[in-house]
Amino acid sequence: MKPYILLTPGPLTTSDTVKQVMMADWCTWDEDYNLHIVEEIRHNLVALATKKPELYTAILLQGSGTYCVEAVLGSAIAPQNRLLILSNGAYGDRMGTIAEYHKLNYDIIEFDEISQVSEVTLEEHLLKNPDITHVAVVHCETTTGVLNPLRKISRVVRKHGRKFIVDAMSSFGGVPMDVEELGIDFMISSANKCIQGVPGFGFIIARKSELLRCKGISPSLSLDIYAQWEAMEKGHGKWRFTSPTHVVRAFKQAMQELADEGGVEARNKRYVENHRILVEGMRSLGFETLLPDDIQSPIITSFLYPKKDFDFKSFYTQLKEKGFVIYPGKISQADTFRIGNIGDVYPKDFDRLIDAIRQTKY
Repeated sequence: MKPYILLTPGPLTTSDTVKQVMMADWCTWDEDYNLHIVEEIRHNLVALATKKPELYTAILLQGSGTYCVEAVLGSAIAPQNRLLILSNGAYGDRMGTIAEYHKLNYDIIEFDEISQVSEVTLEEHLLKNPDITHVAVVHCETTTGVLNPLRKISRVVRKHGRKFIVDAMSSFGGVPMDVEELGIDFMISSANKCIQGVPGFGFIIARKSELLRCKGISPSLSLDIYAQWEAMEKGHGKWRFTSPTHVVRAFKQAMQELADEGGVEARNKRYVENHRILVEGMRSLGFETLLPDDIQSPIITSFLYPKKDFDFKSFYTQLKEKGFVIYPGKISQADTFRIGNIGDVYPKDFDRLIDAIRQTKY
């Protein structure tokens, strides 16, 4: 069932057991689906996100993670609000694009792609712009693999009493965090990332008090997170529109497998070890990482081309023939490619990958 191993930031390699549960069909109106699958997922997501689950709720939404980012920005930022976006990569920039489409009142601070977002710059901007009401940032910017200093950013946001929106697409479930401790009001992620489900829906962990403020704000029918939440609450897990039933069932299985592994801390430990073996092995072959180790996430790793005439397509094809699929680079200031460390992949897979690269002509 695995023609090759996906070493990407999602979709990613899933377990055979996650795939197998999608072989059954589910009725969207049936209690076995809504009460025992959807509602259990919502409850378990909140429990995974914080030690104070009574303060938060979970909204599931059809589509990719970007749908959920757009849904949150479109539902939480009212005309009288002002949003500040902190960006150091393509996914932070995408928030700016969404803000343009929705004609939101917003600022964006763009940092270098190979550096972290600066909490010092954030504080300076908030002091000069007291009308900013919301701050949004990407936790793990998979453009490069940089892990932004969420705790430091959170401290500044809370100090100034702003609302905090975090795109934790590629980190939630794989990097330990508590949304209440970090003062996060809306945390966004996707089924096909560190929880190791398959693509088809995303989710928002929302502070209940802030979610209630979203009523009537969204200009969109299908991307209204308040309306989606209200329907799920009243319908005990019933989605407003056709839910991706097979994907939801796979996600429930993936969440059980996360628990069986030992939770987020255990999964993080595996990802960190995957990353260690990858980096040490690649450096032994003469490859250099794009980022310094102190800002590198364990989620995905960018490598510089080893020489000017490096043929990435040939390299990619040779590795695929050996059973591995990697990712092209996504920045303009350097020629890079990326290798993901997440999914149903283990240290032994990265030992095999290094052996495969050692045998590759590049």
